Amino acid sequence: MKTYLTANNLIRYAVAYVFIISGLMKLMSPELANHFLGLGLPYPHLILKLVIFLEMVCGILLLINKSVKHAVVPLIGIMIVALLVTKVPVLQSGFLPFAFQARLDIVMLALLVYLYKLYP
Repeated sequence: MKTYLTANNLIRYAVAYVFIISGLMKLMSPELANHFLGLGLPYPHLILKLVIFLEMVCGILLLINKSVKHAVVPLIGIMIVALLVTKVPVLQSGFLPFAFQARLDIVMLALLVYLYKLYP
């Protein structure tokens, strides 16, 4: 049985990679965890643990192609909150600095929406 690397699989693998690594880094890097805790969110320790859990579990689900449609929903939520909390304030400096800072978030959000629409 041959398995072919389709564009859809490549997108799924890339998105899974980003979220799994992001969750691992939040877990392993005190600087990244402290940055997250300093964002001014309510219950920051609980939210940090929830985000780590969701990024890793949903990333693994994407990687193994299980419950993809359900796995992308919390990741879409994470990306929307990340844009609103960390990138929208950059708009005070102008659109171009915002667009530069938000480039990965916007691409990941678009790919997550694509995966959501792709899977039944």
